[in-house]
Amino acid sequence: MTNLSNPIIEKSFAIIDEIVGQHSLTFSEYEIARRIIHTTADFDYLNLLYCSPRAIALTLEFLKKGTPIVTDVSMIKEGIKTMVGRTFQNQIIVAVKQAPMAEEGKTRTETGMLRCIQKYPEAIYIVGNAPTALLALCEQVKQQKTKPPVIIGVPVGFVAVLEAKEALRQLDIPQIQIQGNKGGSTVAAAILNALLVMAYRQG
Repeated sequence: MTNLSNPIIEKSFAIIDEIVGQHSLTFSEYEIARRIIHTTADFDYLNLLYCSPRAIALTLEFLKKGTPIVTDVSMIKEGIKTMVGRTFQNQIIVAVKQAPMAEEGKTRTETGMLRCIQKYPEAIYIVGNAPTALLALCEQVKQQKTKPPVIIGVPVGFVAVLEAKEALRQLDIPQIQIQGNKGGSTVAAAILNALLVMAYRQG
């Protein structure tokens, strides 16, 4: 079995554990939150992480099956491709790269996301940058045109971000998200890397 541990990361985790002390997260939730904190040095994420019931367990199951992963932007792919390669070799598809040009009235990432939904309706979806892509995904789920096993929705910023996260929260679908305006591609990558490590260690 590949050794996924890294001495520097493990030392950082130990420091984070000492600072955090007691907390109310489950073991799996804390594994995710700790990796986000390691990536961002922001302890607010302890209180901002939201995982719906069984979202983590289902994600681990589908990762181990080699389920394709759709990301909104390339930065997430760059952040997860090493861990994906060392674990389950899931195909990674970048939505924005599926759309050389935006359709009228849509962003390029939103256009690419809609094309991905048609091609990969049962992929794991991760949005860390573009709230328009998350809104489009949520609308497709609402219209029963796709049903991903899990959606990780953590876009960052101030325009349509809260609306996109609320749209996701309203869906009866397994989900992981960061509440409020924080998030981003690095956070999305940290979440998936934590999930990949947990899935791999489960065997």
